Amino acid sequence: MSQCLNPDCLCQNPPRNIFCQRCGSKIVLQERYRGVKVIGQGGFGRTFLAVDEHRLNTHCVIKQFLPQQSGSVELKKATELFQQEAVRLLDLGQHPHIPYFHAFFEQEKRLYLIQDFIEGENLLHELETKGKFSESQVKQILIELLPILQFVHENKVIHRDIKPENIIRSSQTGDLFLIDFGISKEVGGTIVTRMGTTAGTSAYAPLEQLRGIVYPNSDLYSLAVTCIRLLTGCLAQTDSPDLLFDSMKMQWIWKEYISVSKELEAVLDKMLQDIPLNRFQSATEVLSALQSREVSTQIITPNSPVYSSSIQINSSPKPIFLPNLNEDLGNNVILEMIAIPGGIFLMGSPENEPGRSSDEHPQHEVTVPAFYLGKNPVTQAQWERVASLPTVKIYLNPKPSYFKGANLPVEQVSWFDAKEFCTRLRRYTGKTYRLPSEAEWEYACRAKTTSLYYFGNTITTDLVNHNNKYRQTTDVETFPPNAFGLYDMHGNVWEWCEDSWHENYRNAPNDGSAWIRSSWLTSGNQSVMRGGSWDKPPIYCRSAYRNGYSHERSDKNKGFRLAVDYFSN
Repeated sequence: MSQCLNPDCLCQNPPRNIFCQRCGSKIVLQERYRGVKVIGQGGFGRTFLAVDEHRLNTHCVIKQFLPQQSGSVELKKATELFQQEAVRLLDLGQHPHIPYFHAFFEQEKRLYLIQDFIEGENLLHELETKGKFSESQVKQILIELLPILQFVHENKVIHRDIKPENIIRSSQTGDLFLIDFGISKEVGGTIVTRMGTTAGTSAYAPLEQLRGIVYPNSDLYSLAVTCIRLLTGCLAQTDSPDLLFDSMKMQWIWKEYISVSKELEAVLDKMLQDIPLNRFQSATEVLSALQSREVSTQIITPNSPVYSSSIQINSSPKPIFLPNLNEDLGNNVILEMIAIPGGIFLMGSPENEPGRSSDEHPQHEVTVPAFYLGKNPVTQAQWERVASLPTVKIYLNPKPSYFKGANLPVEQVSWFDAKEFCTRLRRYTGKTYRLPSEAEWEYACRAKTTSLYYFGNTITTDLVNHNNKYRQTTDVETFPPNAFGLYDMHGNVWEWCEDSWHENYRNAPNDGSAWIRSSWLTSGNQSVMRGGSWDKPPIYCRSAYRNGYSHERSDKNKGFRLAVDYFSN
């Protein structure tokens, strides 16, 4: 059926109607977006499930601006917030776990916003239908949500309404998605001031937000409140006191209702501090604390000087040892993923390295959490299996390579092709397959070495397929692996990374995450490639060498290697 979008009608129509049979309003927006049914309604308007007739009737979401505000000032503010959501989503929708933004326009004097439809249930619905979350489930939520929030904050946006209703679990992949940026706010410098304006949900918002001031770690506070409500099952009620908060003492008392490990308790307690300076200052800090098992705090009180303390969960943190991961793709095609232990390394090249390029500086220390990386570049056999899976956004040619062979690396694939491959594989396996960050790639390539190549400072064609010696790609595992057990990190094919291209490492992240430039997914912009290829000279194969190519480009020397988060297995 086709849904009439006229707020005074909303009748159902036959599937192919262009105009409503009752009121005569145009049903299809922009000649392509057709409403199917109402799926939500709030203060700013309605949300419709829809299909995009220009994309094979794939599902999408229509958000219709229909504010309840009547005064001119209030209506203007509501309109600004709705338009603001479109601006935010233009950048933030490039993240794989934020619904992709498609369009923002006016039709018949009403504003509309179009974005991807995430099929699944929000965490509030999970809590109501399945009961309280376990500690391991809440940790997993933190591990999945924190990188999303870090991306949001790095794009100078504060969400301001983190709560279970705004976190959706995809029914196809199990991945979590962060939605509803309608009241998000752009960061100007380090603080946003909106005195007299309350935004968000009071049962989840920190004190400074209720007073009209927000910081990035205001979102961390709200995420912690989300966690303790999921752990305890205690939701705030409008007609009774909040069981988790003692308003006489102005303290959270959630630990009276649930017992968790000292590790998680310390992390949540620091996220829930009233004074923003006493909280973690970034999502990355929270993630590091969860992985390192130690929480350092700096406590500030109104009547005392600053003093430092450390809550140590384990005085001798043990390194994470992970088994390798083998993914059966069917038809005797196995995807082998190597467990890469976390560690610290110097990324880039020293000034005296032969062949050094200016984009490899400044050399800087990076901490990389444990993760999995493909034993080899993706092969043509692996590509063909995944290319046969259902299309998500774009078509994948099952046999794109110039050089043919099941055990040869796939090539002639663009960055967009590689991203589609990852998305299909995530939906098929339920694991968070993705492209590695540039930092992860170099860390894994070096495998604790500091030389030009992982085997030393001298390269030969007996060690690496390069310099056009073999005049084409070679079978994976033909040449010796590095100390982590990874093959072809030098030569054979260039490998796409998640990162957008930057001219140097100034202001690069130091936590191993991908460095994403806002709004770079337009024609002609570049993504990072690493490793050199079969037709390139030795200088291009160095561990530190980096290059940028248009993410639309696909050549016979360009392939990719998969990564997957260790906690998704």
